[in-house]
Amino acid sequence: MSIHQAASRFGTLAFLFAGSAIPAAAQQAVTLDELSVEGEANPGAGRPAIAVPFGVAAPQGSAPSVIEHPVGQVVTGIGRDNTIADRPATSIGSVLVNSPGVTVRQGNGGRDVIISIRGNNARSTGVIKNTVVLEDGFVLTQPDGASRFDLTDPRAYNRIDVFRGPQSPLFGNYATGGAIAFRTRTGREIDGYEIGTDAGSFGYLSNIFIVGKASGPFEISLFASDVRSNGYQDHASFDTQTINLLASYTPTPDNRFTLKVINNTLDTNLAARSSLAQYRINPYQRGCAAAASAAPGCTTFSLFRNGAFGATVPVTADEGGFGRKDRRTIVAARWEHDIDAFTTWRTQLGFDERNFNQPFYTNAFLGSFPAWNFLTDLTRRGDLFGLPAVGYVALAYNTLDIHTPTYNLTPFGASRLGALIGVQDAGQSNLGGRARLELALSDHWTGVLGISAESTAITGRNLAYSYTASGTTRTVADADRNFLNVAPELALVYRPDEAWAFRGRVATGYTTPAASNLFVTPAGLPGNNTQLQTQENLGFDLGTDWSPTETLRLSVTGFYEFFRNELVSQSPGAGLLAYTFNAPASEHRGLEVGADWAFAPGWRGVLAYTFDDQIYTRYTEQLSAGSLTRRFDRAGNQIPGVPAHQLLARIGYDVPTGPLAGLGAFVETVVQGDFYIDNANLLKAPGYAIVNANVHYATELTSGYAKRLNLYLEVRNLFDTTYVASAQNLANSISGTTGLQNGAGILATTTGSVFAGAPRNIVGGFRLAF
Repeated sequence: MSIHQAASRFGTLAFLFAGSAIPAAAQQAVTLDELSVEGEANPGAGRPAIAVPFGVAAPQGSAPSVIEHPVGQVVTGIGRDNTIADRPATSIGSVLVNSPGVTVRQGNGGRDVIISIRGNNARSTGVIKNTVVLEDGFVLTQPDGASRFDLTDPRAYNRIDVFRGPQSPLFGNYATGGAIAFRTRTGREIDGYEIGTDAGSFGYLSNIFIVGKASGPFEISLFASDVRSNGYQDHASFDTQTINLLASYTPTPDNRFTLKVINNTLDTNLAARSSLAQYRINPYQRGCAAAASAAPGCTTFSLFRNGAFGATVPVTADEGGFGRKDRRTIVAARWEHDIDAFTTWRTQLGFDERNFNQPFYTNAFLGSFPAWNFLTDLTRRGDLFGLPAVGYVALAYNTLDIHTPTYNLTPFGASRLGALIGVQDAGQSNLGGRARLELALSDHWTGVLGISAESTAITGRNLAYSYTASGTTRTVADADRNFLNVAPELALVYRPDEAWAFRGRVATGYTTPAASNLFVTPAGLPGNNTQLQTQENLGFDLGTDWSPTETLRLSVTGFYEFFRNELVSQSPGAGLLAYTFNAPASEHRGLEVGADWAFAPGWRGVLAYTFDDQIYTRYTEQLSAGSLTRRFDRAGNQIPGVPAHQLLARIGYDVPTGPLAGLGAFVETVVQGDFYIDNANLLKAPGYAIVNANVHYATELTSGYAKRLNLYLEVRNLFDTTYVASAQNLANSISGTTGLQNGAGILATTTGSVFAGAPRNIVGGFRLAF
């Protein structure tokens, strides 16, 4: 059954229910939630949620946002304990790995990480795709589906919710994998100001300042940080500054205004991605300052001597001056109005600019992507047919302007631009509506109906230039694409008693191609790729939550997702752009387990495990070399980039009472299985297991101006394991002479794929609250 057929069956009913005028009643909806791996985020599986709205101290009884503990969703809440508050969280990846279903990859520079949910973004090496990202209820995903975590400093947050599985009925376009909702610390949570410093191996230094207060109708929190490091690889130093402001004004009990401002600047060098063979020789690309004297295993890139065509010169990352100088600025505001005691109307508008200057490998990408996001929604609690219900309707619109010139790099002078090889001018917009109904069918059963419908328009032109001794050739690719997508959802939750909850969910998702996907050819060059179709998935979730006591929580979820036209990205080789294609049919299936057990006074164990098996069920790949073309059936092959197994396990002890109260320690292991990096399943990136150890101390101060002191020291990768932290998928190839597919040996020597993970490193720090 296609998504459009499913929509025709569920869509009309969901719109009628969620959009209807629900009579007011005194009862509250029964809200059932999944286990939180970090117990702060959820009030308990299946118990009525006492929601704290994102960024606003709303009066008791006002309608919570629909993303606060929605019924039937597969959501993990990650709190501060053992993830942020008492350890040096150097990137958001070390926090999000606490959720089942999440895979973390090293991104391009600094604290950039690539996050995937159920493997949906595991093939990316640049930006977050297939996942909608929000902060304090404001959307941080741009209209082309791109998000980045450079601007995300973990210490700014109090809670992070990870929504797993198709989420387009709730979040619209690009939510085929799920969504991540960040919640910063509010003014009343901070209630003063804090300073902190972390320092550690490889020149790592991080300074933070936090201030927050609530007074009368005003509440404000401000987070600022400066982070820098020399990096553990050659040519990998970075510095980044972040400002994150959340302010609210409540002039009356029925009206609340919220302001959100984020600004992040990043200046980072980029180490070279190596081949798998080079990684085994020189994983950290050391001794690679100059190509002429490079150590064995160094990666070099061939740049045109004249910056346009002809003879090339090999350069290292140092000689090429590879790096990123990016800025991300977000300014957004929201007005919330309680129409009555059971109905809340929200309207928000945000400006989001992604500005970048990225000279690395063989090209330099420059551009500015300004975007606008508008959302208005209505939430109402009350009765429907005499049953407690929550209804939600929303209208969303966003738009993005794209201007990106691309240049060759030259070998003379760091980051010196050569010839212009492409100019992309495009616009992308999304307009859609969403509706949702949560209905308490009885004391034990709760049902959910949801739907979204969205129109996406992409118009643009890409000019590509190629150069020879005889002159310049210009090619033009025009795009004028319109997509209409519909995604329904149906969920049912059964709670026989306080200890058990059983969940079943059928949901759909869609991800349209981004404008940038339409203008990179399978040769990895600017050109025409405008035939791409919408990625769609139909997912089935079945799970249970068990909370027999306040000290034990267990969640198990099985999922099976059917994809149509899955968007898969891969690299045709070193220095070439990754291109995107549609795999006609594929399947993702697996199991997610989360557990949190305080098994003795002071002791606590945490587990997050994912099994994820992804295969092509219909896909024939065409490969060419010279005058030869061959077609290969990939049906039954594993989809590259996705490890079958992902595990986080942690055990810790915090002294509960006595003179040493506040002293604690934990040890954790992060395990990731191996995975294929090509469609033919010829070559695997090896899996790994690393161990981290932490000791921390927190105490309340009774004299002087300071109120609280936190100290912590952590050894990451305790046993100094060498491992692959990121591996970009590689395109298979054939021999131009025989037409036979080249083997694993050829792939293993293809550069531009692998980043090694950090070796053993030590980071310690303090945080002092006043």
